[in-house]
Amino acid sequence: MPATAPDQPAEPSSLKEKVRRLPDKPGVYLMKDRLGRIIYVGKAKSLRRRVSSYFTPSRALTWHPKIRALIDLIEDLEVIEVRSEPEALLLEGRLIKQWRPRYNTDFTDDKRFLLVRVDPTEELPRFRLTRVKVDERSRYFGPFAHSGLLRKTLAQMRRQFGILLGDAHPQKLNDATWRLYDDVRQELYGFENVTTAADYRRRVDEACAFLEGKSREWLETLRDEMKAAAAEKAFERAAELRDLVLALEKTLAKTRKYERNHPMPAAGETALEELGRVLALAAPPRTMECFDISHISGTFVVASMVRFREGRPEKAQYRRFQIRSFVGNDDFRAMEEVVGRRYARMREDGQALPDLIVIDGGRGQIGAALKAFVALEATPPPLIGLAKKHETIIFPDARAPLNLPLNSPALNLLQRLRDEAHRFANTYNADLRSRKLRESILDDFTGLGAVRRAALLEHFGSIDRLKAASAAEIRDVEGFGPKLAVELFEFLRRAAPASAPVTPDVSEGE
Repeated sequence: MPATAPDQPAEPSSLKEKVRRLPDKPGVYLMKDRLGRIIYVGKAKSLRRRVSSYFTPSRALTWHPKIRALIDLIEDLEVIEVRSEPEALLLEGRLIKQWRPRYNTDFTDDKRFLLVRVDPTEELPRFRLTRVKVDERSRYFGPFAHSGLLRKTLAQMRRQFGILLGDAHPQKLNDATWRLYDDVRQELYGFENVTTAADYRRRVDEACAFLEGKSREWLETLRDEMKAAAAEKAFERAAELRDLVLALEKTLAKTRKYERNHPMPAAGETALEELGRVLALAAPPRTMECFDISHISGTFVVASMVRFREGRPEKAQYRRFQIRSFVGNDDFRAMEEVVGRRYARMREDGQALPDLIVIDGGRGQIGAALKAFVALEATPPPLIGLAKKHETIIFPDARAPLNLPLNSPALNLLQRLRDEAHRFANTYNADLRSRKLRESILDDFTGLGAVRRAALLEHFGSIDRLKAASAAEIRDVEGFGPKLAVELFEFLRRAAPASAPVTPDVSEGE
């Protein structure tokens, strides 16, 4: 590396040439050190302008010392082009979470959405803001995307209900009474400032009910934003909103009357025995499998199957599926397909069916799963549905739906199984969206229609393998003559290399 002035970043000639060739398009850039490690991830409206600014000598003296230290370590870079600046922001966040670069500070600790936490072990529970769930005993509301609106709401709740926020320092007057705030705040808020712990807990109940109502109001707003984003084909934004909606729905579904002693989730033998009893099984379900469907307004439709043994995840047996039999949004058909594929494969391999099958959904999804067994001419094992809205257990026979107490070990076990299936499906959905984003570079190559594009991806398996191919290897693909193969090869050589590899497809039957 050539010598440089102390305040100017080093710039190897190969890196300099790479910077000059960057496109004037939005995207994400990844800075690497001499060992090839990613040390910084950033987004740009214009990759060329943004990245070149790091290597402009006239700006070196204005850089923060941390940035100058970063620039001195840069030996190489990669970029990923996207269609818009918002897409670049979303991709930047995902890659920072994946790689956790040394010089990034945003996104790395998931500080994106606020939660409201109420700890029942406190004698006077406070309403605190947090960004992560720090324990299982507390009651949480959120996550909330609009931090400013949330803070204003809490301030209004303090005036309306006389509750304590995180900055409060109440004074204990005697064994029975507390002074919540100083006299100035008492005059401002107008509530009874001296109170007992029991009376204060009634205020907490009312405030929690109010906050739950505000949460549901914000949930409807988020749903509308998600639908609008999907209609505009802004799938990455729609996916982000969908994940936020699901998190908020899950929080509200679990919300219940405020209790001082919030029970911890139970697992193990007790949960299995209780589950066998409440479902009227012959024995506790030692092996359980759960299915979930994930999509965004009918696009990127995928499914997952997760397996628990003795109440614990058996991750080597997880499976994920792309839907083959149709295109569009039909959860029932998707469920029928993946259940049929799963157990047809198990029968072929001579494997025993699980002791219990759990379907994420209601009676329609259960019916679809049973149709798969009819098509296989097989008797299904015990099978239930778990409907999210009220955590209701649905049976395939004439039994009435069952709602277990929210602190039931059996229900907690089913929830963990269902949530794991949901997480696994969403991860696969995100992988496919990422892969689609990476493949979008082919949209900029003129003369490449849908048929040739599909032939390329089928032949090479991924956009990364295509980028690494020679012109002769591209010419082997059906529909590509010598001239078109060379043109595509030159185009890909000029294009930015791909970044983080997409997780390999391990779908059942693929």
